Amino acid sequence: MKKLTVLIAFVVLFASCSSQKEILYLLVGSYSDGTTPGISIYMFDMQTGNYEYVSDLKDIFNPSYLAVSPDKKFVYSVNETGDGYVSSFAFDKTNGNMHFINRQPVEGGDPCYININGEQTALITANYSGGNISVLPLNSKGNIEELTQNITFSPQSHIHTVVFSPDEKYIYATDLGRDCIYTFKALKNENHFYLKQDTANITRLETGSGPRHLTFHPVKNMIYCINELSGKITVFTCNESSLSAVQSINSDTTSGEGLKGSADIHLSPDGKFLYASNRLKADGIAIFSVNPNDGLLTSAGYQATGIHPRNFIISPDGKYLLCANRDSNNIQIFEIDSDTGLLHDTGKSIELPRPVCLKWIN
Repeated sequence: MKKLTVLIAFVVLFASCSSQKEILYLLVGSYSDGTTPGISIYMFDMQTGNYEYVSDLKDIFNPSYLAVSPDKKFVYSVNETGDGYVSSFAFDKTNGNMHFINRQPVEGGDPCYININGEQTALITANYSGGNISVLPLNSKGNIEELTQNITFSPQSHIHTVVFSPDEKYIYATDLGRDCIYTFKALKNENHFYLKQDTANITRLETGSGPRHLTFHPVKNMIYCINELSGKITVFTCNESSLSAVQSINSDTTSGEGLKGSADIHLSPDGKFLYASNRLKADGIAIFSVNPNDGLLTSAGYQATGIHPRNFIISPDGKYLLCANRDSNNIQIFEIDSDTGLLHDTGKSIELPRPVCLKWIN
């Protein structure tokens, strides 16, 4: 009866919209011990902000960061544990169900970020406790193959993010432990994708910054970096492997009180506004307007959230921002003011245990 009810709700939600393009799947990665949902799937209506539960997967340990393949057929997750591994899943867009394919070790503790190249031939992970980057091949059926490259840094390193440049010629990796960003050339030969280690460029940040996540301006050659420990956003101009800092601005105003918890950063699809989440005291999202000429930031406001806002996501049409509050056990749904960038709490909230990563599939 429960499955029938979910199926009916699923059909009604689709039928209520004039276009299926207004409906997205929302995938939620959580901290889970295997008894609570690890990955949950919902339908989200971009027209109304309403949602419906579809399905979930248990028996997955700490899928704290997810990546969706470009063809939307596969989902990959880190498993943030001391021994560290990654898992692959097949995703069925016709009904929103997923099933497990396989998993592989990453040879680094606590993988916390995962990415896929555009050709879907390789996974890259940032391993926080291991202080290393792992590269694992993918085959056409979504299977993760054995690791082919392990780039290990110093014992002080905590790698937090690995992101491709928009043209996928480079990989940028943040090292929270050593206050720097590494840039590698992304190459491939006839056998596999790999990172060219001897071309690594290192961009140093202020001591105690703790660079965590990065996002790219949609048009300009600019990168915005949220620093977990200093609570600041660093703005860089980008010329291939060379980064030059042009601005530093506070995101978390409580960081001077010894609190260190800035988390995530995203731009609105049109590049007009930037958002950054902050945890531990003034839980909320800092809002900035982006200068259309030089890409620099000006504070526009601050939106309080639930407890420990970690990852958040913006709908492709720029209308909604969904924020995963780990310790409030919910995902808040905010509507974005297209003129000011400010957030309006819709009062709608998805309740589930310890959500920490949100991804769309359309």
